Parts: sequence; structure tokens; C-alpha cells
Amino acid sequence: MSEQDAAEEATTSDDGDADVDSEAAPDLEEAPEDVDTDEIDLDDDADEELVERVAEGDPEDIARELAALRSRNDALEDEVEELESEADELEEKLKRKQAEFQNYKKRMDKRREEEKQRATEDLVSRILDVRDNLERALDQDEDTDIRGGVESTLRQLDDVLDAENVDVIDPDPGEDVDPTQHQVLANVESEEEPGAIADVHRPGYEMAEKVLREAQVTVSKEE
Repeated sequence: MSEQDAAEEATTSDDGDADVDSEAAPDLEEAPEDVDTDEIDLDDDADEELVERVAEGDPEDIARELAALRSRNDALEDEVEELESEADELEEKLKRKQAEFQNYKKRMDKRREEEKQRATEDLVSRILDVRDNLERALDQDEDTDIRGGVESTLRQLDDVLDAENVDVIDPDPGEDVDPTQHQVLANVESEEEPGAIADVHRPGYEMAEKVLREAQVTVSKEE
């Protein structure tokens, strides 16, 4: 074999080996199709960065930093516990205040009801005295003049009503009609001016500027 043939055989052998190795070796530059290269695990990157920092940093500095972080974490936990305890205390105070307010409201309602009953009892007690006087007047003999006793009893009743801030609505004939205090029963012929009150059929009453009962009146006819 000549030197040229030996060289060509060697070249052919080398190329063949190269082709086989090239086909057998995987393409390292191509990523697998099922891997999404856009999704990057940031936690892994952060962990790697932390590992590099710890590996390259001074052990004493790292220890001091860790100790500071632990101390800060403990302080934060204490602060959270304190805030939670304060929140629980405020919630308990709020519940107590709500209960106290409900009890206060019940006491005030009960007191107002008792005061109302006492006020009514006092009024009834004074009216009973007036009723007793009327019965005494009726118990007199038929021939006895009871007018004086009735007038006295009426004055007594007026005193009771006056004490309760009750005023009698009893307009005089000739006065103008007040729709807020007078109830017109009929238009009648009278000597009064047309449209004026002719007579009072029944007096009315008002208490603390509130009309309890309108006075019933007749009005002079228009000509």
C-alpha cells in the first residue's frame, strides 16, 4: 500500500467515526419541547443567590445578620401578641359598654313608666276629692239649695286642672271663630256680627298649648 492510499484510508476512517459520534451525541443547544423556558422559578434563583452570599460572605457578618433577623422576628411576634391582646381587651370593653347601655335603657324605661303611673295616681287622687264633694251635694235634701256646694266643687276641680296646666277654652259671644280651638255646630240667627260666635254649646280644653278638646260653638248666620 502506498503512502497516499494509507492516508486516504485513515481519513475515511476518521470521517466515519466522526459521523457516528455526531449522530449519537444529543444536541445540547436545543431545549426539550415540553419545557416552558418562560417559566422561571424565582425562589430557586433567590435560594441560589442566598447560598452564594453565605458562601462568599464573612461568617461573623452572616451570624450577626441572622441574629439581628431573629431578634427582629421575635420583636414582631411580641408586637403582634400585644396588639391581639389589646384588641381582645377593647372587644371586652365594648361588650361591657353595650350591656351597661342596655341595662341603663331598661332602667330609664322603667323609671318613666313609674313616673307616669305616679303622675296619673296623683291626678286621680285629687279628682276623687272633687267627686266626693259632688256626692255630698247630691246627698242634701231636695229642698236644700246646693248651688253653693256645686260652685265650690267646680272651683276645686278648676284648681286641679290648673295645676296640671289645663286651660278652659270658653270664648265669649261675638268673638271670631278659631278653627284650631272651635268646632262650629251650626249657623244660627243672632244679634252678633255675621260669622262671629253666637253661643258656646260646650267648652273646650287645652293642655300645655295642645288642644285636648275643641269648644263647640254656634255661629251667627251671614245676611
